[in-house]
Amino acid sequence: MKFFETLQSYDIILASQSPRRRELLAQTGIPFRVLVKPTDEAFPKNLPPHEVAMMLARQKAHAFADELNDERVVVITADTIVVVDGKIINKPGDHDHAVEMLRSLSGKAHEVITGVCIRHKKNIRQFYETTTVFFKDLSEEEMQYYVTHYQPFDKAGAYGIQEWIGHVGIHHIEGSYPNVVGLPVERVFTELKTLIGG
Repeated sequence: MKFFETLQSYDIILASQSPRRRELLAQTGIPFRVLVKPTDEAFPKNLPPHEVAMMLARQKAHAFADELNDERVVVITADTIVVVDGKIINKPGDHDHAVEMLRSLSGKAHEVITGVCIRHKKNIRQFYETTTVFFKDLSEEEMQYYVTHYQPFDKAGAYGIQEWIGHVGIHHIEGSYPNVVGLPVERVFTELKTLIGG
């Protein structure tokens, strides 16, 4: 496939600490390395949720201005947020906070929005993907079990769909499953082909 031959001449950087994003991108066959730089994750409170996700992804990409002077470098950044009842919920601070977040998701639908920014030289492909996730009514025992055994403190919304809670607590989704895990890889693959050709 010509596209994969073309990729060999690029240095593709995934700017994410998330092992889930690394695993998803690796499954596409795209060669990449991981490099993370600290960025400010503050955002205006009145910004619509999808704009927040894209702004945070864009800020992460801006941190790679020096690397992008190299024509071979392509940077992929992403930020995933969870929105319930119109409110963004971030990562939990501790056990009790995680259980509280799960209570807010129990028995209702929420949105998972991932903003993605792909940069090559001065070219930018930016987009967001939204998936609606439907939780069943979770019992207190189920929430406590999940948080105790899986400690989802690094996950927006205090859960990972690929973990136990996703198997027993989510009855369906509308949209991309990988997007809920943390990276809408089908769209990333398509946009990368558009950006660099092949």
